[in-house]
Amino acid sequence: MKILNETYVLSDSVEIPKLGLGTWFINDDQVVDAVRAAVEIGYRNIDTAQAYGNERGVGEGVRTASVPREQLFVATKLAAEVKDYAGAVASIDQSLQLIGLDYLDLMLIHAPQPWEDFRGGDYADGNREAWRALEEAYRAGKIHAIGVSNFLQADLDSLLETAEIIPHVNQLLVHAGNTPSELLAYCKSKNILVEAYSPIGHGAILDHPEIQAMAEKYGVTVPQLCIRYTLQLGTVSLPKTGNPDHMRTNAEVDFEITEADMTVLRDLKARDYGEHAAFPVFSGK
Repeated sequence: MKILNETYVLSDSVEIPKLGLGTWFINDDQVVDAVRAAVEIGYRNIDTAQAYGNERGVGEGVRTASVPREQLFVATKLAAEVKDYAGAVASIDQSLQLIGLDYLDLMLIHAPQPWEDFRGGDYADGNREAWRALEEAYRAGKIHAIGVSNFLQADLDSLLETAEIIPHVNQLLVHAGNTPSELLAYCKSKNILVEAYSPIGHGAILDHPEIQAMAEKYGVTVPQLCIRYTLQLGTVSLPKTGNPDHMRTNAEVDFEITEADMTVLRDLKARDYGEHAAFPVFSGK
């Protein structure tokens, strides 16, 4: 599980572990043990969000983990509905208080639009105001890196018109079957590191015959193949699980996908998210 010791370096020289633990859908009480277990296994990157409703539990897990807090990379996200400066300032401080940490390693704007209007109206001014609050928190040392999530190129271009700090990170839906190659290339051109959430996809992707066959070829599971794929794209991979056994197997990705097979996975279209299709990030609206 050597991947747990590997890091990328953000544009402000902050190191971020390549593999992290996603905590979406892990409730506040259960996430405490999930974080502790992940840290015991060797995870050092823990991802949460205001919208997940489990920041308190993540913070407790971090504070009571088996390694010092400074060895962990803790990220959260500003609620997508917060599109004003004062609201963002208050929400940033609320997250710090709820998590119970002196600083956050990363904080993102969760989406360029509120969830109820995802990929809908123009919230450019609101995003700029929220970003201004994040920049101030960054300069104050409350947050060590700042970024965005679910931002398309147009959203980034709009933000960069007034931003004094280029986002260090853009967290995106990336998995075999859904590879936004042009957006990945654009982020790379701006030195914005991409984090891949839901790298294993959802719904029917685990039963996709082509992905299953490729996993068998490498002697790995479908989740391991999918996680390795996102890592070889140069992204941080954030598989979500509260199961320690899955945490271990998700980190057993010390193999290499050939470039030919990477091309197959890049070109694959597989966006069946099953019951999760109701969520805006999977439906696209």
